[in-house]
Amino acid sequence: MSGKADPRPAGEGTTSRARLDRGRGALGPALELVHTGRAPTRAVLTAELGVTRATAGAVAAELVALGLIRVDARPGAAAGSQGRPSHRLEVAQDGPVVLAAQVHADGFRAALVGLGGRIVATTPSCEAVDADPAKVLGAAVDAGAELLRRTGRRCVGAGLAVPSAITEPDGLALNPLHLAWPAGAPVREVFAERIRAAGVTGPAFAANDVNLAALAEHRHGAGRGARDLLCVATGHRGVGGALVLDGRLHTGSSGLALEVGHLTVNPEGRACYCGSRGCLDVEADPLALLNTAGRQPGPEGSLLQQANQLIREEYGDPVVRMAVDALIDRLGLGLAGLVNILNPDRIILGGLHRTLLAADPDRLRAVVTDRSLWGHSGGVPILACSLDHNSLVGAAELAWQPVLDDPLRALTAA
Repeated sequence: MSGKADPRPAGEGTTSRARLDRGRGALGPALELVHTGRAPTRAVLTAELGVTRATAGAVAAELVALGLIRVDARPGAAAGSQGRPSHRLEVAQDGPVVLAAQVHADGFRAALVGLGGRIVATTPSCEAVDADPAKVLGAAVDAGAELLRRTGRRCVGAGLAVPSAITEPDGLALNPLHLAWPAGAPVREVFAERIRAAGVTGPAFAANDVNLAALAEHRHGAGRGARDLLCVATGHRGVGGALVLDGRLHTGSSGLALEVGHLTVNPEGRACYCGSRGCLDVEADPLALLNTAGRQPGPEGSLLQQANQLIREEYGDPVVRMAVDALIDRLGLGLAGLVNILNPDRIILGGLHRTLLAADPDRLRAVVTDRSLWGHSGGVPILACSLDHNSLVGAAELAWQPVLDDPLRALTAA
């Protein structure tokens, strides 16, 4: 199993191995429970898995032997508690990592991400994106490989987040409008090639950045515990959406579901790249805010940084306030339409939309309530995304998934 000698008496070791054999199918589910924070103790793990205490102990011990989790056998008892406290479980801080990369309109970033969604190391954001996807992805992978060399961590896979719908199963970037990449660029194949060329081990994956943000938030952030989670976000350019149903991303028949950026929210509005007018993509992103406020984008900082800074520092300006109100109203119209169609139990907002929510939460919630059928029957909670770099963390989740599915096989292959 782990390749280590068993120091226990022969009879005890045989019994433990038998328990583990019975619970081997629980290794993946057990790791996912610890990874997502849903099993903070061995007692909770036992209950969630529906196994005996001894089997849960054997499963936890094997995950420790694989270097994935650690068990605190002597946790401090909570004040006023009775009986012996259960062993605490947490991901191994010095365990393996995955390489995550994100490309957006204003640059790219690479990171190493451990279990639990913890960013172990990250590169500074590069503020240039070449029109050749191979050059950009090669630079991002090289930056991540340098992090691996510096930290000496074991890598078990790699994931990439891009601002485009990614087709399944081909891994093509269908509409990388804000990157000047050719439509249909084979980003998954190119990313995998660069990963192999850099000597990085493990499988490589690629997906849409907002899909991955939603996945990360559902497992580790503001979406935790939601059954039907809707995520809408604008990062650097455009607007994206994602839906998590029963813990799984809903990507449609070919990976193209939830292209919410092309909902019409202002029929007489700006011309959109898709050929229509007034799409959410061009009416509720950072550039739209700057334009509506009569501000020209500057050379310093990304569009997202400039838009957030405008709200933080000049919200008292009547022109800026009117621009913020206009974007909130357009965003609210889009969310109301999505609520009518999808009936989610929670909405989370990322990027500039998180800042708009913080600026005037009552206005946004009122628009969604007034314009949606389900809003009148109690409303849908609207929350801000809570993770920094959630698309990077989501890209890491792609690479962690084979390990969560079958830890023994994945770590043997990596």
